[in-house]
Order: sequence, then C-alpha cells, then structure tokens
Amino acid sequence: MAKALPLEQIQVFDTENLPSPDFDFGTASILLVNKPQTWTSFDVVRYVRGRLRTKKVGHAGTLDPMATGLLILCSGRATKSISQLQEMPKTYIGEITFGGSTPTYDADSEVDETAPTEHITTDEIEKVLHEHFNGEISQVPPVYSALKVGGKRSYELARRGKAVELAARPVTIHSHQIISFENNKLLISITCSKGTYIRSIAHDLGKLLNSLAHLSGLERTAIGEYSSQKALSPHKIDELLNAKD
Repeated sequence: MAKALPLEQIQVFDTENLPSPDFDFGTASILLVNKPQTWTSFDVVRYVRGRLRTKKVGHAGTLDPMATGLLILCSGRATKSISQLQEMPKTYIGEITFGGSTPTYDADSEVDETAPTEHITTDEIEKVLHEHFNGEISQVPPVYSALKVGGKRSYELARRGKAVELAARPVTIHSHQIISFENNKLLISITCSKGTYIRSIAHDLGKLLNSLAHLSGLERTAIGEYSSQKALSPHKIDELLNAKD
C-alpha cells in the first residue's frame, strides 16, 4: 500500500499556480477551491472530479451548505495525505445573529424562539468569549450534524423528530477576534481545531449572554497556511481544464 506523501512533495494549484493543460491529476495534487453557498462539499468534489479526469478525488474537511470559503481537494496519491490537512487549524469568519435560535443553529432553518438583546454589549461578548471559548473546551455538536448515532446520521434522526443526545467533545479554540458588533449581528474571526462547530459556538454564546443566537453566515478563510484568497472557483477550474480540449 502506498504511503502518504509529505505535503511539501505535493503540487498545489491555486490562483497563483494554475495547472498546465497536460497535468495528470491521477498522480498527486492539492487544489484550493472556493466553495459556493448552497453547494455541499460533495457537490464540489463531484463537479471537480469530472474536470480532473480522475476518480480519486477527496476533500480535507466538510463545509455546511450554507458556508462558503476554502475547501481543499486532493487527487491521486495526495488523497492519502488528507489526514495531514485535517489536523491543521482552521480559520473562519462567522456572522452570529442574536435574538433568535433555530433548530439547526444556523440560517438553514427558521427562527423558532426569540429572546431580548438590549443588554448585550461588545464588552460582554468579549468577556464571555474569553471565559468560555478560549483554549481547549468541551463542545456539544448540533443534533443537525452528520455525526452518527447508532449507525444513523444525527440529522436524519432529528428530521424524523427523534430525540437525539450527542456527547460533548473536546475541541480547541486557538484564537478569536471580534470584527464588529452592530444591529444584533456579531462578525467574528475564529481559529480552531478540527471538529469544532461554529454553529454550536453561536448557539452557546447566545445562551451564555442570557439571550439566543444562531449562525447567520460563515466563511472558512484558511486551513493552516492555505488561504481562501488563493482559492479557485469550481467554474474557473472548469474553464481552465476545458481549455485542454
């Protein structure tokens, strides 16, 4: 069985290093892709796989359909190195809206409960973030997630109205920075470990501030040193690789 390649030995393609017309993606490559909103991560894999003319394509970390930003795709032998990418810290810019919660903890479902927000200030938000979302924390994932419970996806059980209890898991918040807070909307940058749900941070933050909140927008801006600023859109990849024909 072929061993995982060190990342420094894998060709990386992005806006600053476009693939040559005759590159064989069946060997090994990393592509930085900017996932469009509403696309699932597998939608991106399926779309790009057909353009790369190789079946061996995988991604290094799921993004929810609502989210945009960096999705790293690996092809050929590089798929064996996906775990190395998954271990890297991830940076997100999230928009958290206070005053209402949703079943999915994000804007993919309707607000089902409301709460006051007049008492929330930037200083109070910063205090709660420092006290509760700093370093290693214990986080309960959203029930509307792809985690398995008794062999079934948690979100499938939740959609059927089944009671789902997910165990808290250790995750690490490396850093956070408040970008802005106005009109009950918090824009925040968070760098965290794999397995961290920004949706759960939004939900828990609302409760800790004696209110309610949900994630109303999310962009993944970096995975380790790989940046979304250099990511190619799926349609740009199509345009580049169709030039082969």
